[in-house]
Amino acid sequence: MNGRFGVWHLLLSKAPADVVRQAAAEIEELGYGTLWVYEGVGAREPLTGAGLLLAATRRIAVGTGIASIWSRDATAMAAASATLAEAYPGRFVLGIGVSHSPLVSLRGHAYNKPLTAMRAYLDDMDTSVSAFPQPAEPAPRLLAALRPKMLELVRDKADGAHSFFVPPEHTALAREIIGPDRLLVPEQAVILETDPARARRIARAHTTFYLTLPNYLNNLRDLGYDDRDFADGGSDRLVDAIVAWGDAETVARRLQSHLDAGADHIALQPLTEDDSDFPAAVTALRELAPVLAL
Repeated sequence: MNGRFGVWHLLLSKAPADVVRQAAAEIEELGYGTLWVYEGVGAREPLTGAGLLLAATRRIAVGTGIASIWSRDATAMAAASATLAEAYPGRFVLGIGVSHSPLVSLRGHAYNKPLTAMRAYLDDMDTSVSAFPQPAEPAPRLLAALRPKMLELVRDKADGAHSFFVPPEHTALAREIIGPDRLLVPEQAVILETDPARARRIARAHTTFYLTLPNYLNNLRDLGYDDRDFADGGSDRLVDAIVAWGDAETVARRLQSHLDAGADHIALQPLTEDDSDFPAAVTALRELAPVLAL
């Protein structure tokens, strides 16, 4: 994983390959350190998607944020990670997670005891056997982790945590649990818009879906939010906590608050009026780059 700032965007996993290659090359030239791909409905398979991005770039790292443990067995995950780490030394980060019950059910799996499943999966990864050459530098292994028990598992059996849909106060809590020597990588949605009504309208197009997923709701409840905050795409209080909006300097201060709370790297997710407008997202990243001193 490279740099303090990277980019997490849906279209890195969904746009046509030529578009993804071009965007990845431009994001690399802007100075961002890591690209993040995800696993979800309609998205590319994330490990092969990571390979696409690594082949299209020269220096930037690529991480999975995240690859689901329900989509491939532990031996396949370990082998894929080792393959990419060997082929692209120091440039691949394996982020894995238990995903969410509704999404796992779509694949025909039972979402039972996710913490137990993750612990067993990590054990199986550690004992898997491969006959091909192993990388001199194994890929860092991050776990998607929100609540204390999964964060404790990060502390005990992983290199770090990748959190998503969290405010900076969660970053501080996560750092306290995982300790000082584990990586902490929160995602932060950002909007370069100074008009509050327009910024929150764009933000709610993003938050509405994630507020249907129990894992995020449960984590937010732990942080003091309740059903009133979850209605209609999120209260202003919640939307402003989850999405950083304003001019470039205001957004940069919000990102700094994650770093001050203990983050090692932040995966920026630029939100725009049209979430299929990849050039607009890259434009936002271009505007932010000099303020972030990449």
